[in-house]
Amino acid sequence: MENIENYLAEILNVPREELQLCSSQYQSLTIAKNEFLLREGEVCQNTFFVEKGLLRMYSTDKNGKEHIIQFAPESWMISDRSSLFFDEKSKYFIEAVEDSEVLLLSKAFFSDLAARFPHTAMKNDQLLQKHIRNLQNRVHSLLADTAEERYLTFIKMYPDIMKRVPQWMVASYLGITPESLSRVRKELVRKKN
Repeated sequence: MENIENYLAEILNVPREELQLCSSQYQSLTIAKNEFLLREGEVCQNTFFVEKGLLRMYSTDKNGKEHIIQFAPESWMISDRSSLFFDEKSKYFIEAVEDSEVLLLSKAFFSDLAARFPHTAMKNDQLLQKHIRNLQNRVHSLLADTAEERYLTFIKMYPDIMKRVPQWMVASYLGITPESLSRVRKELVRKKN
């Protein structure tokens, strides 16, 4: 549980001597590649912290085409917040892209943490605001940026994902076809030379 301990200690400033107490507040789950933590139509019960592995969150349109919303590598969290906090049926799937070790954090995890360690509330709020900013930037990018600009932003956000997922998943995240992604990558190589 090294990644969650580092997250709690270094990001939220939970004293290291108190980390054992925190461990009683989450549950560890090992899932295989292609297994689901959430399916469309289910109500999300947890936030998922990736201790090891890689998850993706996606939706499908009426034609069955997948649209990847987010990847979650090690030390990232992923959840359908609308479903979790408003008790709505999810519109999304959360699936393991690799064999993964995931920690299940209940809806009350961060409020319970703040009750025990009040200083974590402000830091967690800042992280939530940063997440909202990133989502807004992603929507803007999908609407206004070129495929090349979206790809370059993707590389900054997920520097090692290209080595871990098939090209069609990256294209899905970018909102383009795999063929368009190939053209973008070739053009970037050409520009460098």
